[in-house]
Amino acid sequence: MARTLKSVLKAQGRLRKLTPVGIIDIGSNSVRLVVYEGLSRSPTPLFNEKILCGLGSNLASTGRLDDFAVERALKALRRFRLLAQQAGADDIHTLATAAAREADNGPEFIETAEQILGRPVHVLTGAEEAHYAALGIQCGFIKPHGVVADMGGGSVELTGISGEPTGKGVTLPLGGLRLKDVTNDNVIAARKLVRAALKGNEVLKEAKGGTFYAVGGTWRAIGRLHMARVKYPLTVMHHYELTAKEARKLCSRLTGKNGASIRGSDAVSSNRRDLMPFGAVLLSEIMAVMKPERIVFSALGVREGYLYSLLPEKVQSNDPLLTAAEEFAVLRARSPVHSKELIKWTGAAFNAFNVDETVSEKRFRKAACLLSDITWRSHPDYRGDQAVNLISNADLVGVDHAGRSYLALSSYYRHEGIGKSSSDPNIATIAPERILKRAKLLGALFRVAFQFSAAMPGILPDVAFKADKEGSVELQVPNDLADFQGERLHRRLAGLSQVLGREVEWVLK
Repeated sequence: MARTLKSVLKAQGRLRKLTPVGIIDIGSNSVRLVVYEGLSRSPTPLFNEKILCGLGSNLASTGRLDDFAVERALKALRRFRLLAQQAGADDIHTLATAAAREADNGPEFIETAEQILGRPVHVLTGAEEAHYAALGIQCGFIKPHGVVADMGGGSVELTGISGEPTGKGVTLPLGGLRLKDVTNDNVIAARKLVRAALKGNEVLKEAKGGTFYAVGGTWRAIGRLHMARVKYPLTVMHHYELTAKEARKLCSRLTGKNGASIRGSDAVSSNRRDLMPFGAVLLSEIMAVMKPERIVFSALGVREGYLYSLLPEKVQSNDPLLTAAEEFAVLRARSPVHSKELIKWTGAAFNAFNVDETVSEKRFRKAACLLSDITWRSHPDYRGDQAVNLISNADLVGVDHAGRSYLALSSYYRHEGIGKSSSDPNIATIAPERILKRAKLLGALFRVAFQFSAAMPGILPDVAFKADKEGSVELQVPNDLADFQGERLHRRLAGLSQVLGREVEWVLK
């Protein structure tokens, strides 16, 4: 086995600088193993498996972890130990949350789990759980501001965040399994209980009007349901957003007569459907107190927050989107150095064309440059579609869905040409007009750049655009590169002229 692992770890599809790290998360509803490629600013799962054990199913009424659930969880831990080793994760962290810390037989369960895993299990306090969930949001978003709420099976943790966690988080016994158990599956009774528990909550009141970051499987199921109902063109849950009005409407339907069987519910795992009405009750009551501007769903939570806490401070400050995009370039581009040259070259072109960029748009352009050549091994007829599928669904953080459309569309236009809007892929429907225009311009620039560079470094720094006040644009090329002229390149310049609405002229200097 050692020889096999050694060979696998040298695979070119993996980042050689990283060593796998695993986290086993023992929750009230599920037990999960995630092995990440390594301790990185942009965590990438190498292996991910969960078992819905329901440890906290009857905790509120019995005070104990369910015996059958304990048996299932311990069996899963035996499997997870072997899987983590097989994936090459020598460093394994095991975390346990509300059910394990509250149950009368929790200590006995943890002791057995430690014997199976051969390492200690960190039973998180409520405050620790809240803190790590907030760090997960800090890891996955750029300058988050509002409230982080991690809804598990046994509890919900609330933490204020303004770039980083603010103050101490609070934990409340309002998890989905607990609400279902203590109210005997009664949504109306659950609403009364939740409303009383949230009354005067300082974390929510202090963040009034901010963003509500929803963490946890039950809330992600609600997000998945909304995606299905509106036929959203992406299935990526991270950074999916609802307005407060949309969220209230969906919560109202979920807590109504048909509950979890409303249209679109078949898009949600059957194991999650029964808890959605209780998640909806909690979400609607939180909104009544906090009055958030929007609801944002997160794929990152306690696990990623815990790993983030282990990173050096300098690495924590890195941009997660650009980190991931650069890793893609290293793994898949013909030349990562050329990808970086594109960042500077396109930035100078935007300046020459007098195209303004917000801070976010500049980040997106840089990431798009790093991702611009990652589908080169595909057949030329399919590179555009491959780019859209790969980039729009990539495991990226630090980017909203409009940003994803920018990244994917710029590569799509690079391969397919600008064409007509009727031929745009579905993801174009979630791109604001401003983003769509910049993606087309960037794609047109890519089409010119790759005709010079052949995706290799060394040429672009010598080629530059210059525009005058009258609106004319020159592509200034050194005399020793005159032979790069050709019909194909001039067609690409004509396409750029079309997007710009200004003639671009080839000029030797």
